[in-house]
Amino acid sequence: MRLPIVALFSACTLLAQTAPELLEQKLAARLRSFDAKLDGVLGVAVIDLTTGQTFAYHGDTVFPQASSIKIPIMAEMYRAERAGEFSLSDSVTLQPREYVGGSGELQKGLLKGPLTTTIGKLIQAMIEESDNTATNWCIAKLGMGRINRLLDELDLVNTRLRRIMLDTAAANRNEENVSTPKEMARLVEMIYRQRLVDPSASMDMRNTMGLVKSNFRRAIPPAIAVASKPGEVTGVRCESGIIYLPGRPFVLSVMSSFVAGEENPVEEVTRMVFSHFERLANGNRYGNLGTR
Repeated sequence: MRLPIVALFSACTLLAQTAPELLEQKLAARLRSFDAKLDGVLGVAVIDLTTGQTFAYHGDTVFPQASSIKIPIMAEMYRAERAGEFSLSDSVTLQPREYVGGSGELQKGLLKGPLTTTIGKLIQAMIEESDNTATNWCIAKLGMGRINRLLDELDLVNTRLRRIMLDTAAANRNEENVSTPKEMARLVEMIYRQRLVDPSASMDMRNTMGLVKSNFRRAIPPAIAVASKPGEVTGVRCESGIIYLPGRPFVLSVMSSFVAGEENPVEEVTRMVFSHFERLANGNRYGNLGTR
């Protein structure tokens, strides 16, 4: 009789879960409960930048990216600049015919005539102001195929740039700019870990993303830095970026589509994930919250 008891004890020991794993299960349950009430569909991916572990909820589902697709465009612009193809200080003159609607300050200038700026300022406008004129200029400079080849090299096979900004006809043909929560989280992690370009360029990209007025920012205490890029079109709300929680920084990617009305799940999901990581940051691996 003793052998089966010992064997059963050993099996239970091997199957025992850690306290952080149980805490993660509670986060998953909260996300499922939130998703059940959401009038739309939801996907989330998180990378713990301390342990490298990934947590995902519908993480392999393909979602439209709206302006979040500007992250890989920015990355390839910096790679091209570092390859010596141009300088960030190079002068560029935009013509009124290049005007594209949406947010940003370039539109105002182009309404008055040609506008001279620099490539570096166009990249910043693309991210900080989500300027579509600047974005389409960057796409034309690189070529859509080149950006997708970068994504292939990075094994981000579900992330695709298929159309320029505000090309409604292309969107109606289902030529949508897409990614998955897991893939966009991995891309942001590569920027964080300086795997795409040199440290200086990586810092430039992170700093530029840190200027964005984002949904993440509204859910995170002001003292904690955030670097992210949201995206929004009718029925779509998404955002991917870094949250620099002291002691436990993490990458977060939240995506949703078929969302009714003005509902935006990004802020509430961010709040839930941040609460989870804040608890991890404030305790040891066993959950003693009096150790930090």
